[in-house]
Amino acid sequence: MTTSTIPSTTSNVFGNSSSTPSTPATSQANLNSEIAGNFSQFLQLLTTQLQNQNPLDPLDTNQFTQQLVEFASVEQEMNMNTNLQTLVSLQQTTQATEAMKFVGQTVTVSGSTAPLTNSQAQWTYNSPSPATATFTITDSTGQTVFTQSGTVQPGAQQFNWNGLDNSGKQLPDGNYTLSITANDASGKSVAVPTTVTGVVSSVDLTQNPPTLSIGGQNYQLTQILSVAQPLDAASSLSNVVNNAVTNALSGLGL
Repeated sequence: MTTSTIPSTTSNVFGNSSSTPSTPATSQANLNSEIAGNFSQFLQLLTTQLQNQNPLDPLDTNQFTQQLVEFASVEQEMNMNTNLQTLVSLQQTTQATEAMKFVGQTVTVSGSTAPLTNSQAQWTYNSPSPATATFTITDSTGQTVFTQSGTVQPGAQQFNWNGLDNSGKQLPDGNYTLSITANDASGKSVAVPTTVTGVVSSVDLTQNPPTLSIGGQNYQLTQILSVAQPLDAASSLSNVVNNAVTNALSGLGL
């Protein structure tokens, strides 16, 4: 029987690469190249051994077939990972596009920090039941500047602050945080969530997901509770509709 020598390059078909990729994209490319090279070497080894097998003592082809299936499975998983990376990239692009649409819009977000502008700051709170509450406002350094206690009723209500501290001193404009601690008639603690309404001034696309800047504070898209159309945009839309209706009636001679 004629024998052949298997090239030495096939002796490490299943060897691991010693190189260390610097980025996920480079890692995926190197992995694809490595698997493709190993797969070609494996087919060369399989073909050579089958061509030179002893007819009276054939090689176990089941073992080679199993290895072939395993290689095919790895290749499919690699293709799936590539497709998933593409989907993730498309999703991130979509998120960035959607986030940019909020610039200039008035939105209500779940939060407790609001800007004091022209000595006016406003929060909305929603108590689930009647309770005795203490309202505490702190500045950007965490220092308590104002406290007030009172009875709150169920439902959404506004808390307005004129920027005066407990001594009557006018505080400068800036960001202030409102916290509410409340207890019901039985003394049980009641959670009172707060929301803030403001105009989206910018979007940070370097974050994943993108964040919206409202009054100098960053919020995620998932924190948005509602979006209000700007008054000037609503007025313009109303004018367009009214003009269209007027032109249509004129065309009908009415």
